[in-house]
Amino acid sequence: MKQLLLVFIGGGAGSSLRYLLAKWLNPSTDGFPYGTLTTNIIGSLLIGFILGWALKTNSLSTNSTLILATGFCGGFTTFSAFAYENHLFLKNGDFFNFIIYTLLSLILGFSAVFIGIWISKIY
Repeated sequence: MKQLLLVFIGGGAGSSLRYLLAKWLNPSTDGFPYGTLTTNIIGSLLIGFILGWALKTNSLSTNSTLILATGFCGGFTTFSAFAYENHLFLKNGDFFNFIIYTLLSLILGFSAVFIGIWISKIY
């Protein structure tokens, strides 16, 4: 039960921060979803760093990993918004932004995880 509560608290904090960042970067619903892209890249970097650090130093407890990686990063990043925004691009015939958004999300997301792990190794 304690572990579920830790994931709940971390997820709530991550979701709240994602909401604020999306409101700031996406002032209207028209246009490119910079907020979702930014949160997913930052979240990928963070989870790479957190899990890389946990493996390297063995200093993060299971509870710390649950609240930070599973909870916070899980709540902060959002695959469902990414999928929905791509649906809107396709629905509107905006194939250019669909391709750019998908490629940026995948390439930058994977790269951010690897960079996060790399950063954890050098510190």
